[in-house]
Amino acid sequence: MADDGTSGLQIKRRGLMLVLSSPSGAGKTSISRAVLDRDQDISLSISVTTRLRRPGEVDGEHYLFVDRTEFDLMVNRQELLEYAKVFDHYYGTPRGPVEKALGAGRDVLFDIDWQGTQQVAERARDDLVSVFILPPSTAELERRLQSRAQDSHEVIADRMAKAADEITHWSEYDYVVVNKTFEDSVAKVMAILDAERLRRTRQEGMSDLVRLLRQGQ
Repeated sequence: MADDGTSGLQIKRRGLMLVLSSPSGAGKTSISRAVLDRDQDISLSISVTTRLRRPGEVDGEHYLFVDRTEFDLMVNRQELLEYAKVFDHYYGTPRGPVEKALGAGRDVLFDIDWQGTQQVAERARDDLVSVFILPPSTAELERRLQSRAQDSHEVIADRMAKAADEITHWSEYDYVVVNKTFEDSVAKVMAILDAERLRRTRQEGMSDLVRLLRQGQ
């Protein structure tokens, strides 16, 4: 919440949902972590998933890990803002914490795919800011997947095959960043976030400030 410094009028800003998507290995997760580290006014939306935990992942911090039955119950209870099946596993975003944060003027970052982004756009387009991260080349994408040393050769091959389809959805996003160098890509995403926070339609109470300014206050 910002103070205009003259009249004492408090201008509230509604929070926004910053969505980062990319083919697996193109860098969205690393960029997301950097944004969270550098900006204290945005928090990560913790997704729920049916996949198994990877080494180093913590339940409730990286994901909420549930079985398929519990996931289906959450869908039936309409507790998810979006959900999708990705590589034989299901992912979704709990609705309650996000809506609470936006109403309090807090920004929320999403690390989701194009399917989830489409659903969020259908349900809350005015709050959405979407960014698609592209790799600089197919060869570089494959190199990054291999360097993670998390997946088998078969899984990497599957991800590469699916990347071509995922990339076709780039034009559905508000912004596109080609991840040539990590620091440059982080800087671009931060610039997008800063600009979107200043969007006129997010500045609740701005009309009151303008009225006071016109009155010479």
